[in-house]
Amino acid sequence: MSSDERLQNPLTDALFEAVLLLKSKEECYRFFEDIATVAEIKALAQRLEVAKMLQRNETYTAIGEVTGVSTATISRVKRCLNFGADGYQLILQRLQEQKD
Repeated sequence: MSSDERLQNPLTDALFEAVLLLKSKEECYRFFEDIATVAEIKALAQRLEVAKMLQRNETYTAIGEVTGVSTATISRVKRCLNFGADGYQLILQRLQEQKD
């Protein structure tokens, strides 16, 4: 699936191009600390962990206990995994390949 046209615009393009210029985890920490709140960064990290856990077929209860997110957030991530733009699938596959 293609990404949502409502998301695509020159400002978002510039943001993503900037992220692609980051070369290390330390640079990511520095950039994201400046551009987003701690809560926003944690929410993104939690969603990625939810996606990993859903891919492993873990229960909503287990996911909620580990991540602290609501069942609504888990459902949203699951919907994106199943019907989204395949962004989660892409990154989960690459993370797995990196692990192997």
